[in-house]
Amino acid sequence: MINSVALNGRLTRDVDLRYTMSGIAVGQFTLAVDRRFKSKSGNRETDFISCQIWRKSAENLANYAHKGSLIGIEGRIQTRTYDNKQGQKIYVTEVIAENFSLLEPKPAQQTDDARVSSNRDTQGTKNQPSGKPIDVNDDDLPF
Repeated sequence: MINSVALNGRLTRDVDLRYTMSGIAVGQFTLAVDRRFKSKSGNRETDFISCQIWRKSAENLANYAHKGSLIGIEGRIQTRTYDNKQGQKIYVTEVIAENFSLLEPKPAQQTDDARVSSNRDTQGTKNQPSGKPIDVNDDDLPF
């Protein structure tokens, strides 16, 4: 059996990053995915797809992608049910993302702002890079 999904779309809001009781990161987000065809009125319709991503990938996605970011995900479809407060059974279908890709570069303004901020933080400190190679012993490496 094959259960495989690949989607490209834009985040409708920032990733909602939470942690389970055992400390595992889980991110929930909605991906707006345009359909390939146009409706009778000539407009392209959009599907809003609920997604989840787990562990380190969830933390990375929450840190580097924000509302409006164009991303690609690979994963699988999963269904589940739960009872709401009124006792009704609710059926949920969502995509569990196993991999993601950022599909557009950071806006130029953000990278310039980060560079200026970074330069301000390091001015006048002894930790500025000198352009010379660093002598690192294999015993100093954590791996």
